[in-house]
Amino acid sequence: MDEQLQTLRHSASHVMAQAIKRLWPDVKLAIGPAIDNGFYYDFDTEHTFTNDDLEKIEAEMKKIAKENLKIERFELPRDEALELMKDEPYKIELINDLPEGETISFYKQGEFTDLCAGPHVNYTGKVKAVKLLSATGAYWRGDEKNKMLQRIYGTAFKNKTELNEYLEQMEEARKRDHNKLGRELELFTTVDYIGQGLPIMLPKGARVIQLLQRFVEDEEQRRGWQLTKTPLMAKSDLYKISGHWDHYKDGMFILGDEEKDKEVYALRPMTCPFQYQAFLNRGRSYRDLPMRLNETSTLFRNESSGEMHGLIRVRQFTISEGHLMCTPEQLEDEFKGCLELCNFMLETLGLDEDVSYRFSQWDPNDREKYIGTPEQWDEAQGVMKTILDDLEIPYVVGVGEAAFYGPKLDIQIKNVFGKEDTLITIQIDQMLAEKFGMEYVDKDGTKKNPYIIHRTSIGCYERTLALLIEKYAGAFPTWLAPVQVKVLPISDKYMEYAESVKAELDKRGIRNELDTRKEKIGYKIREARLERVPYILVVGEKEQEEKTVSVRDRKNGDIGSMPMSEFMSLILDKIATKAKD
Repeated sequence: MDEQLQTLRHSASHVMAQAIKRLWPDVKLAIGPAIDNGFYYDFDTEHTFTNDDLEKIEAEMKKIAKENLKIERFELPRDEALELMKDEPYKIELINDLPEGETISFYKQGEFTDLCAGPHVNYTGKVKAVKLLSATGAYWRGDEKNKMLQRIYGTAFKNKTELNEYLEQMEEARKRDHNKLGRELELFTTVDYIGQGLPIMLPKGARVIQLLQRFVEDEEQRRGWQLTKTPLMAKSDLYKISGHWDHYKDGMFILGDEEKDKEVYALRPMTCPFQYQAFLNRGRSYRDLPMRLNETSTLFRNESSGEMHGLIRVRQFTISEGHLMCTPEQLEDEFKGCLELCNFMLETLGLDEDVSYRFSQWDPNDREKYIGTPEQWDEAQGVMKTILDDLEIPYVVGVGEAAFYGPKLDIQIKNVFGKEDTLITIQIDQMLAEKFGMEYVDKDGTKKNPYIIHRTSIGCYERTLALLIEKYAGAFPTWLAPVQVKVLPISDKYMEYAESVKAELDKRGIRNELDTRKEKIGYKIREARLERVPYILVVGEKEQEEKTVSVRDRKNGDIGSMPMSEFMSLILDKIATKAKD
């Protein structure tokens, strides 16, 4: 982010906090950082902030900007800092968490003083182009065991022109938001008494997921991957071998009570220790490698309730998961093959325009989070760095983002609001093979542990569907559209011919619907367009006599009458080539 813009936004969060303190003096302050698209501040208050309140706060912020208060930095010893913040419990906690000897700095603007490392602009008058966006709940320090605070999000720019441009972009993003559009188009729904993070795929959404799964499994098979199907749960014994019980237990759904039950099970949060059993099924030699095992896996992760969002972050999801066992000599080529598969999937779906790469490494200062020795981590990360550099992957490093058993390449993608999420992951692992006793006999007759590559090819299907909804604003490419054609008879007199058109589409496997309602044709066309159907076939007297169809396509409107054979050729070519329309 532009450093000047980040400084401006950080200052805007302080101006907002000052405005709130003027309007609600009893509010307790937590934290207020700048973020990618703006800023937020967390508050502890019994008052629930409404949209009307946001307008009042904005008005007060404008007053503070007009006052053009000087923003001054000063430092205090710990005891004086604690005394200054004695009425602000969250600031007291932050001060007490600072290491001995660390500078404790504050920023003062008029009557308002806040604990802060800075930096800030010099005067509040520079904070002019500001908009408060929303109020929501947020746990103190992101921990659901802590108190729920109120968070107000806002954004700030250097001038009103840039702010207005951003707000227009956000309005367009809201129109494309999968959480809104996916429900309107009847792709998915959620139900309170089923639970957060457990979406219901409606027929149209389920069809898109099915098409994606078939596409992925067929492509993986073409590239030498072998399909497996493994259980959705296992005894704790399995997870204790893999290390998940010690390092990932809080993220799992446990079935049973360890203190009372002889056997405790857990729903699987990953597939790797299950798929390893296919390798372990019999003895292996170097001739069996590489062994590429894939699975369309349903997984379960106990995400915190505050993290749930539509299809982006859920508690049950389906993933295109694979595990590849290979020799050290095969590792780079096989990693490259995994990456080529991922890139092919992204390009085909049209999701390759805004991706970035993160080389996720371990944090040597947080040893309890990981298995293995520093030497093993240095080796695994060194191998991965060599591969990424050889492939000229433009990555950033994420320290502390590795899986507990190995480094990974995360392919990141942004949603319509600019928030970045991981879509695809490729990991290198040399530790779990040893834990599970996975060995192969090498050419020299010695037994060795294989390297393992953990990978997804399209990531989580639910998250991919969310991104596709937003990318295409619900107007999926023809090959992926849940309904590819709508057949609209002008009146009941032409219903028989319309049914014959539908039968021909059915015969060629084209997903279609026949609108049999007694409505005017203009109304039917508008409805079909709102459903983002790629093609509309209108049939009436002329079409019936000439054995043609009047074709409307989603992008160009009415493209004229044509014989069914010509239309079939047109749509089948789009489907076969997976055209992005």
